Amino acid sequence: MSPETIVTLGREALELTTLLMAWLLVPALIVGLLVSLFQAVTQINEMTLSFIPKLLVTVGIVVLGGPYLLGILTDYTERLYRTIPTLIG
Repeated sequence: MSPETIVTLGREALELTTLLMAWLLVPALIVGLLVSLFQAVTQINEMTLSFIPKLLVTVGIVVLGGPYLLGILTDYTERLYRTIPTLIG
């Protein structure tokens, strides 16, 4: 196994991780920003007000986008398992 192959596998794994986490973090970031703007306008400083909407959006994304995200992860894993014989020999 050459160093280039190891670097390529690592890069693909990092890209996949970034893609999967972006699906979860970006909507939570947007909701957090909107809730912060709402808190600044209304001068409400309640910590749970920012936590609960982000949690609900993240759970909603997992429920709605979970099969798609799981499909991406499964495809990557199957492709990795199929290439193991070529990586070893």
